[in-house]
Amino acid sequence: MHRVVTIAVAALAAIYICPAQAEVVIGVSAAMTGRLAWIGEQGQRGAEMAVADINAAGGVLGQQVRVINVDDFCDPEQAVAAAKKLVADGVVFVVGHYCSGASIPASKVYEEAAVLQISPGSTNPLLTEQGRDNVFRVIGRDDKQGIVAGNYLADEWGEKKIAILHDGTTYGMGLAGETRKQLNKRGVTEAVYDAYTPAKNDYSAEIAALQAAGIAVLYVGGYHAEVALIVRAARDRAYALQVISGDALATEEFALIAGPGAEGTLFTFSADPRRNPEAAPVVERFRAENFEPAGYTLLSYAAVQLWAQAVDKAASLELPAVIATLRGQEFDTVLGPVDFDDKGDLTNQSWVWYVWRGGEYVPVE
Repeated sequence: MHRVVTIAVAALAAIYICPAQAEVVIGVSAAMTGRLAWIGEQGQRGAEMAVADINAAGGVLGQQVRVINVDDFCDPEQAVAAAKKLVADGVVFVVGHYCSGASIPASKVYEEAAVLQISPGSTNPLLTEQGRDNVFRVIGRDDKQGIVAGNYLADEWGEKKIAILHDGTTYGMGLAGETRKQLNKRGVTEAVYDAYTPAKNDYSAEIAALQAAGIAVLYVGGYHAEVALIVRAARDRAYALQVISGDALATEEFALIAGPGAEGTLFTFSADPRRNPEAAPVVERFRAENFEPAGYTLLSYAAVQLWAQAVDKAASLELPAVIATLRGQEFDTVLGPVDFDDKGDLTNQSWVWYVWRGGEYVPVE
């Protein structure tokens, strides 16, 4: 009995003398439930695949990386709560948030806690205009995206009646406003500029009003679920309305909700990283898991890549060293070469036109 106790005590002592290997904790924050859950899954899957690849190669600074996922519901208040939870859990870096209305308030929490934030999807200019050194993004800004959209509307539809609608969110209203600004700058005034209520199940009344007003083309600043219902309502009325929108339409769920109405819908998004040679092995692994890495999947993967490469180059997890490295060097990622300006925005931003054809989005040739 005495010998058993002695062995037990020795084993307990060994636990304290030889602690488990240290790990680095990072977070992913996006809408994991609700109407934007498909996009939240893109972010989660992208980050988790990147972490798995990094750990297989030895981790960062000899330590394995662990991911914590939190649900921000694409809501400002919930985003702050999610950010505080991640900080309490000891994360050093967050992939997120997707929604601009979530990223912007959460960025203050991360700044105060000395946590790096790289957003894969927040396009509102304000995110990187706040002067927070810890904030970066791997997608372009809406003041660039709006110029592309406004120019297209002026060039292709300037002689027709144009309507611009937005959902009142930081993202939707911001993108619609930038598009309208450029359209007006080109000497074209829209016939309708209005807001719609998000999260409704039917937009037939809004479509009926546009049809009665003789609107030929509609630009929508908003998220994919509502835009899908809008184009579906137009098809149900046999209304040949050309619908155009922004990057939020880069998810397969758009076509699932819109049905045949999705056909011909146009939107802008980053150059598709699935076509990059650098991304080919990663894309192949996703597809082997029966997951198509569309939309923001590879942008989230790239965010983790950037953090890990910056940590390794800085030989430190400390935020000032990582920030200095991110701002001062170029990185090889699944998106291709990436570098940042002094605000944390991509030095090279490109917005590409896509069209929905046969249930998938393809570049406009």
